[in-house]
Amino acid sequence: MARPLEKKLGIVTGASRGIGYAIAEILAAKGCDLILGYTSTSSQAPAEKLAQDLTARHGILAIPIQADLGTTAGPASLIETAKSRILEPGASRFQIDILINNAGVALNDKLPDIKVEDFETSYRVNVLGPLLLVQAAQPYLPTDRSGRIVNLSSVSSSGGFPGQTVYGGTKAALEAMTRTWARELSESATVNAINPGPVLTPMYDRNTPEFKRFIKGYIEHTPLMRARPGIDSDEVVKNAEEAGGRPAYVEEVAGVVAMLCSPESAWCTGQVICANGGMLLGLQ
Repeated sequence: MARPLEKKLGIVTGASRGIGYAIAEILAAKGCDLILGYTSTSSQAPAEKLAQDLTARHGILAIPIQADLGTTAGPASLIETAKSRILEPGASRFQIDILINNAGVALNDKLPDIKVEDFETSYRVNVLGPLLLVQAAQPYLPTDRSGRIVNLSSVSSSGGFPGQTVYGGTKAALEAMTRTWARELSESATVNAINPGPVLTPMYDRNTPEFKRFIKGYIEHTPLMRARPGIDSDEVVKNAEEAGGRPAYVEEVAGVVAMLCSPESAWCTGQVICANGGMLLGLQ
């Protein structure tokens, strides 16, 4: 089987679970060596197990590294630790070929209930974290336009969903930075974002019943969210009856990320690419 990302090094933040986990799996299957970033101590065991599994199944180098991307020192620490773990003695070049800004938080509240501390946490993790990580990674990006940076945004940047003043704002900021970085880093890497809608993850499950009722109409009109008896599990089909359709599977979102990391995606940059099954049409 062809491994188009052989000998490339990728960094995936928030890699211990959910979409990040699925992204790590598909990049590893394509031959990419990986740095698996995680934040909390509770994520250490799953990140280490993922690294072991990917190494065993795909013969790649997979290194879990803990770093709090919500701090000013965390992003640079992740890059410097990766460099120290990978750079062989006597080697002259440490190169980051792929960077996936996946780690994020969603702290939802209606306007009267928004807390300053939640605003600050959200913008530190979802906006400042990716900014400082790309800043720290820039000296180690390729110089031949072969690099790939993919930022995980959300339909929330455009949807105006109730309770997502802060979360939607962080994702809109990330999309704006994506466009700027596409210009500033053009000789090193393409820079794109994807905008998933509901995805079958614990983060989506934590949404309130009120929020899920509001987005039901959107889901009902999303082409690829229609549940498929006999293909989707019975549980997914049953839940879709109430929700209006099914969320994306993490593998489906990861597939779009992998597409943007391929050599064939070299003529696409500064874009927000649909990864929401058609929940938003014509807004990318």
